[in-house]
Amino acid sequence: MGANLGQIADYLDKLGWDYRFDDEEDRIITGVEADNLEDFLIVVQLDEEGKFFRIFAPQVLAGVQDHPHKAAILQTMLAISWETKMLQWEYDPADGEIRAIIEFPLEDSILTEKQFQRCLSGLIQIVDGIAIPRLKEVMATGEDPGNIEIGERMLLSIQEEAPGLLELLEKAMEARKKRGTFPSD
Repeated sequence: MGANLGQIADYLDKLGWDYRFDDEEDRIITGVEADNLEDFLIVVQLDEEGKFFRIFAPQVLAGVQDHPHKAAILQTMLAISWETKMLQWEYDPADGEIRAIIEFPLEDSILTEKQFQRCLSGLIQIVDGIAIPRLKEVMATGEDPGNIEIGERMLLSIQEEAPGLLELLEKAMEARKKRGTFPSD
């Protein structure tokens, strides 16, 4: 079973998207206007005679190969993969290309319209809304601002699970500050 490019084209037609076929590579190329990515190219590719589905955004981040914060950038990409569903990152060390990709086997199943739309919208939302702003900050500073967001989510979780604990911790920290510095200061 699997999928075929005609099926993908039909899904894109229903969304009103422009696209072009790349028959040699068995893929469709399209794109979207985005807030944080200038050229948001999207490739939908079928491999293994339509039994393996890939949707990816090539060249989403340039200048990483020799960047002074390369390790922090790659680490942040892995953290984003950990924190989100479906999205993975690929890095080609030969030319420095970074791709955001969603891929999975279809084998004896079809690719439904809902599955395709979820992959397409997930790729766009995560890359443009979350990843690119965060990765640009890492490129500029070497620090992942997502770590702050994780800390905030932990605090909210503590507040929900143990009401009053945050206030107690805050008072304890203030008392500690009055007595002296924290060991790491």
